[in-house]
This record gives sequence, C-alpha cells and structure tokens, in this order.
Amino acid sequence: MGAEVSTQHFSREERRLYRERLAEHLDSLATLVHRGVFHDASSIGLELELNLVDQDQNPALRNAEVLEAIADPAFQTEIGAYNIEFNHPALTIQGRGLLELEENLREELDTAQARAESVGTGIVMAGILPTLGRDFGTSGEWISAGERYAALNSQVLAARGEDVLIDITGTERLRFHAENIAPEAACTSTQLHVQVTPENFAPTWNAAQVIAAPQVALAANSPIFMGKQLWAESRIEVFKQAIDTRPPELRNQGVRPRVWFGEKWITSVLDLFEENVRYFPALLPELSDDPARQVQGVPTLDELRLHNGTVYRWNRPIYDPSGGQPHLRIENRLLPAGPTVVDTVANAAFFFGLVRVLRNAERPLWTRMAFSSASENFLRCARHGLETTVYWPGLGEIPVVELILRHLLPLAQQGLSELGVEPDVAERYLSVLRERCTTEQTGSQWLTQGLHSREAAGLDRAAALRDLVAGYSKHMHEGSPVHSWPLD
Repeated sequence: MGAEVSTQHFSREERRLYRERLAEHLDSLATLVHRGVFHDASSIGLELELNLVDQDQNPALRNAEVLEAIADPAFQTEIGAYNIEFNHPALTIQGRGLLELEENLREELDTAQARAESVGTGIVMAGILPTLGRDFGTSGEWISAGERYAALNSQVLAARGEDVLIDITGTERLRFHAENIAPEAACTSTQLHVQVTPENFAPTWNAAQVIAAPQVALAANSPIFMGKQLWAESRIEVFKQAIDTRPPELRNQGVRPRVWFGEKWITSVLDLFEENVRYFPALLPELSDDPARQVQGVPTLDELRLHNGTVYRWNRPIYDPSGGQPHLRIENRLLPAGPTVVDTVANAAFFFGLVRVLRNAERPLWTRMAFSSASENFLRCARHGLETTVYWPGLGEIPVVELILRHLLPLAQQGLSELGVEPDVAERYLSVLRERCTTEQTGSQWLTQGLHSREAAGLDRAAALRDLVAGYSKHMHEGSPVHSWPLD
C-alpha cells in the first residue's frame, strides 16, 4: 500500500498546499526526464499478495500474528487483516534469472507457510479467496491496523458520502453494500515490475496496455466472490468498485474512476503523472516536512509519489529516487495471485518477453489499434477468460486462445531471447502457458468446475467452497502447474 501517513483528517489548507506541491513536483519530474539522469540498468521485480486461512479454509484475520511468526521484513501487511504481501528483491532476467525467481519464491513461501502453520494459519495464493462470506466488510476488524489504511478508508467513504456498493453480474449476480473498503482487500494480486529508461517508458507502457487482455485471460484465477460465480477474473471489477470514490451522479457524468485502464496511448511518462494530477483529487494529502527533500542528491518528490499510489492504474508508473540515481518502473498490476509458483513465473515470463519485443517493433501495434479496442479487449477477457474473442490489428476478431498460441507465445519467446534468457529456461515457462491454453484450464476454470462438481455431489454452496479451497491449497503447495490439476 506504500508509505504510512500520520493522520486520517486533512484541513482545507493542507489540501491547497498539497495541490501546489503536486504542480511543483511535476515540474521537477519533467526536468529530471529532460536531463536524462535516470538509471538505465534493466531489472525485474515481483510483489505477491497472499491470503490467510484458518483450519476450516475461512479467512483468518491474523496477519499481525502471522507476520510476527514469519519474522522476515520481505513480508508486510496489506489492507486486509487476512492478507500479507511478499516483496521479492529486484533481479536480472538474463541467463537463469527467471529460474532463480521461481526457486526463491518457492523457498520463501514454504518457509512462510511453515511458520504460519505454527500459529494455526495457512497461506493461499488466489486472486480472490472463495470462502469470503456475507460478513465480509461488515466491521472494522477486516482492515489491518495502521493509519494509512484507516485514512484511505475514511477518505474514500467521505468522497462517496455513502457505503461502498458492489454490484456485479456474471454467471450469477452479486449486489451488496460494504461499510468500509474491505472489498479492496479481496483482490490479491501478482505485481510485476520492469525498470525502463525515460526513452523506453512510453513504448513499454503502450505495449503493456495492448497485451493486458490476453494477459488477464491466460492468468484468470478469481471466478468467485462472496459465494457467487461472477467473471473469469472478477478481481478486475471488484477492485474498481471497492475503491470507487464517485457517487452515482459523478459516474453518470463520466468522471474517471480511480481504478483506471486509461484512455489514450502516451508519448512520455509525464503524460501519466500529469493525468494523475489533472483528474484525481488527493485522497491522502499528507504534507512532507520538506517539499524539496533529496536523498543522495536525488529529489524524492514525496507528495507526487504518494498521490501516484492512490491512482490505481493497471499499469502504473513508478518514480523511485532510491540508490543515488533515480529510476523509472512500470508496475503491472492486473494479474491475480497464484495458482502456483511456476504458474506465477510463467505469467511473468509472458509479460516481460512480450513487452520487450513489442516496444521495439518497427510498426507498433498501438499505432494500428484504437485505445478503446484495447480497453474493450481487457474487459472481455476479464469477464470470459480464455472463452472469448478479441480484436487484434491485422487479424480482426480472433479467439484469444488462438491469438496466444499462434502469435503471442512465439513473440514472447523472441522477447525473452532478446533479454538474454537461456533457451531452456524460456521454454520451461512458455511450455506451461502453451499447455494451459491447449487444455483451457486456468485457475478460474479449475475453481468453477470444482464448485459445480461439489454441488452436484450434494454439498451446499458454503461447504462446497470450503472443500474447494482445501483442494486448491493442496495442489498449490504441491506446486504442479494448474493445467495439470485433476478435478478433485
């Protein structure tokens, strides 16, 4: 969730000064970009949000106790009291870097699971924990301790002026009002980071937007929320509605949501930061002690970075002043957590390989594709997963499975080769994706079929979901990729 804040309440004067500082920081960032002072070494990173469950597979609101047992600063709180987050340090993708990432994730999660079990809790990697019940979000105990979480909750509710409405129609319909922003905590994700230079930022971001649709179709793992079967990747719509600061009247006027795909291709990283300031009021207008603060001669731009953290783009720009030389990253936020470590790294390989090759194309895809088509593709794939069609330049309407198998996986392989990934490492992960497409068994499909089979065997919905999560957790910890999971 980013930096801590010190209060839940902000004066009109603080909001005015914060707005002025945002404008100053935009100018400072523009100066840095034009001077070309950014670090140009490429690296990748990963953050993984996790669910905590009790022995009955229900959410365990015990993240403080679990983090104390894990005793590793790489694991931190998340907004939900039943969530934790793991931050993997940056590494190079060259050579056997992806394999190193897989091995490190497996070791860290095994250790965390063993320590969580010592306090009667399990860890589940899933986009949305299926056993969230009707009591979810009905009290403050669902929110983690911490001033930032409390401030975010109070500011979102104040902006809305009413409770949070979740209203989603998929295979079934879910409609309820939450008393706080706990539904945001339901959306546990895998966040991929790729470091880029200012010159490469715009083509990399545009490429990431183009491939968002096949990315989410291939990785779908969130079909169930609050006991209802919704979208293949319900997390996309749940998150948008959970953190929506707009009352219905502003939505009807076309005011932009804070969870945002965007509305146009960009030519510079500055386009995104300028849109943040132009369109989105500050949620957490906390003023730093020194607006011109620097670390090792690098402007920290605290207000601009804090504001950027409250605009929830699926591909978010990151300005990082650490390390004595600033650098820029794209944070790819649209993937769900899980189902397994090898699936997670395969999804990452797909992203890193594709954005590399597409950003360098002589005739980029985004020059032949309306931005609205990319946005519509994204929503189609979130709703229907691999069972949908998308529009693609030069191909027209095409089944997304065919697009991935015949066109995108070969491009991802080319991109990984350009990044210096060893051929056997690239093939390890691309073969996982190839088999997932061939079987069309994503995490979402396995969960949906598993729910139906359990209900057909006579279990009611609640019992079926508990048994489903138990089976999911077993396969997840065993580690075989989801396309090979039997239907228990």
